[in-house]
Amino acid sequence: MAKPFASSADVEAKEQTLELLADGVYALTAEGDPNIGAIEGEDFLVCFEALTTPVVAARWLAILREHTDKPVRYLVLSHYHAVRVLGASAFDAEAIVAHEITRELVAERGAQDWESEFARMPRLAEGADSVPGLTWPTLTFADRMTIDLGGDRGELVLQYHGRGHTEGDITAWLPRHRILFAGDLVEAQAALYTGDAFHRDWATTTLDRIEALGADQLVGGRGGVSRGPAEVSAAIAQTRRFLQVMIDRVGAVQQRGGTLKEAFETTHAALVDDYGRWPIFEHCLPFDVSRLWDELSGVERPIIWTSERDQEVWAQLQG
Repeated sequence: MAKPFASSADVEAKEQTLELLADGVYALTAEGDPNIGAIEGEDFLVCFEALTTPVVAARWLAILREHTDKPVRYLVLSHYHAVRVLGASAFDAEAIVAHEITRELVAERGAQDWESEFARMPRLAEGADSVPGLTWPTLTFADRMTIDLGGDRGELVLQYHGRGHTEGDITAWLPRHRILFAGDLVEAQAALYTGDAFHRDWATTTLDRIEALGADQLVGGRGGVSRGPAEVSAAIAQTRRFLQVMIDRVGAVQQRGGTLKEAFETTHAALVDDYGRWPIFEHCLPFDVSRLWDELSGVERPIIWTSERDQEVWAQLQG
């Protein structure tokens, strides 16, 4: 029997947990749904990620407003995917910050990604008609941007570490507290989505640079907060291993002249025991293997995902 498409059968609401990481540093986790965060400056807020729709984002802001009434000066987007950015209008931010490549990706493939992700994850798209349009960054940078939080709150460093989950992912780093908001470059107890990834860069230099920060707490794209150096190292290691197993298995099938279907099956078998119980594993893997197959075949940049292509790949690999 064919598996239900992507996350179309995932209809149960997830329990949200507000995590206080330090004074004025917040994360909201939700049993494998996308994580989101906020950092208080002296008289303003920096919010990290925007969720899927303004309706969904407004609920997060209502929780946040129980703790602070400071206005949102910066809304930082780690990358361009719809489930991270289309709730942006709810924040009324002075500036929407992202990497310069992220803005280019919104222009190139943002509309297709919007349609694709809402079809893959309909539960997350609650209030879809409240989305006013694509989310456009208004402030971009290439390598590094530092925000002075004011008073004795220190700095927030936004940084590009190289290609990974997408071509333009950034992290948010609080050196004073050694807290890292890693976006989807690191997942703790959640499967990786790599359909727009650069697997070899991500598994090596990009994760090396993230690990070199030496975070004491890490908020990944999904899953729980990693607390303490040991948990942070474990989250980075399991992310790296997921990628490396995929690279090894898909590469081996290609080298012996096998098929995409065979690559999917051998990769699934290699990962399922360790990762199969994690959120969105079955959802992600067909799209992950398809992109990696292309990458190892010499397709440098990810092919744009459309709803039609999603269905074709799903039917071929999970049918």
